[in-house]
This record gives sequence, C-alpha cells and structure tokens, in this order.
Amino acid sequence: MSSCVIKSIGIAAPGLDGWAAAAPVLRGAGPYAVAAETPYAPALLPPNERRRATASVKLAFRAAEDAVTAAGADARQLASVFSSSDADMGVLHRICAALAQTPRVISPTDFHNSVHNAASGYWSIGVGSMAPTTTVSAYDASFTAGLIEAVALARDRAADVLLVVYDAIAPQPLAAKRPLAVTAGVAMVVAPAAGTDDAARRLTIGLDGVAESACANPALESLRAGNPALRALPLLELVAAGRPGVVTVRGTGSLLVSLAYAP
Repeated sequence: MSSCVIKSIGIAAPGLDGWAAAAPVLRGAGPYAVAAETPYAPALLPPNERRRATASVKLAFRAAEDAVTAAGADARQLASVFSSSDADMGVLHRICAALAQTPRVISPTDFHNSVHNAASGYWSIGVGSMAPTTTVSAYDASFTAGLIEAVALARDRAADVLLVVYDAIAPQPLAAKRPLAVTAGVAMVVAPAAGTDDAARRLTIGLDGVAESACANPALESLRAGNPALRALPLLELVAAGRPGVVTVRGTGSLLVSLAYAP
C-alpha cells in the first residue's frame, strides 16, 4: 500500500480539452460532446524546440501544462514521470518507410524524436529543469505503471512530482497492430502523503482488485477503453465529483491495482 495527494490534474482528449472543461462532464453536470482537436503550441517550449517537437510531444505538453498551471507549481523544481505505451508511432512509421526506400534517407529530426523518452527530454529542456525525470511503458497499463512510479518518486524525494501519460493514434500499417481509438493525454501533480497537512485528494494504491472499473457514461467508457492514458477516467470521475470511492485499474500481466480516493 502507498499513498499520495493529488494536487492537480490536466487532460487533453476529444471533448475533454483541459481539466476546467472536463471536470463538469466527468461529474455528470454537463453533456459529453466530441470536439475536433485544436492546434496547440506549448507555452513552455522555446521556439526552436517547438519547431522540432512532434504532435506526440505537444500532446504530452498540453496535459502537463494544464496540470502544472492548476497546481501553481514551479515546473523547474518538479521531478517528472512520463509514461507512454507506444511513444511516437508517427515518427517510427516515417523512419520505417524511409528504410524501405532507395536511397535510405532518414530525417535527422525524426531520428532525434524517435526515442521513447523524447517528451521527457523536451520537458526538461523547455522548463529548464535539473530534477530527475523517468520514462516508463507498460502497454495498456501505462497509466498505472506511471502512477506507481510517480508516487514512489514523490515519497523518495519528499517533494511534488509531475506525472504525464499520453498516447497518439498510429498511422497505418502500425495502427492495424496497435489500434487506439483516440489520441489523449492525462497529467497529475502528486505530493507525498506523509508529512503533508493537506488531507484533500488523498489516493491510496493497493495491489489488488476484482475487475477493471468502467465509466457509467458509454461515450466516456469508449474513451477509457480506447487509449492507455484514459484508463485514468474512473479515478478522474471521483476527483471531479469530489466523492470517495475505490476504482480498479489494470496492472502489468494479470495484476489489478485498486485506487482508493478520499476527497
């Protein structure tokens, strides 16, 4: 068992553009409506890095900036955990396509962006952070793996940690082997539970559970099942509604993880 305090949340998903807009929908106070994705220019990326950043990196920044702004945190001081099932499949597609052609000409920018920790690197550069940053991946359990890593890091450092979970739809033919329904990202700023006077938004993690929790709203359930980052939605529904509860999320292998939330 381990605990943390959720200080803020950020989200970037179809119809859930930012926590301020998403929270009423998640607590059932407003209808869910699919909305087209709008272009996003990360405020914390300098112009040169912004030009080189891919859509996946900008997606990660969109959720991260939402959470950091809501927490009123100094991004430079935050350790961070970035979690993604697939990272940037668009870049991988372009590299694979280039290798199948003659001559084999690979874009240096694509090569630079092909590593799984690209978003983490852009974040550290963009905000000027010297704090530790970790990148993890666990297929459909990437939200859970990232959350456990972030809580452990917050406890170890006795300081706030930024968690960013994101995945984008891959182009064909990669999408046929790794189908995602939507592009989405979720971020949180979490604080160590021990030693804090803030009892609000306390989350306790247990390595148990019977079955994965689902969203009651069919449209939101479709989102939850359609992207690893959005496995967080049942927990976010509790946070948005300000009500206590326990949700179960997927862990690695056959492991299920329970998240007990107490507002």
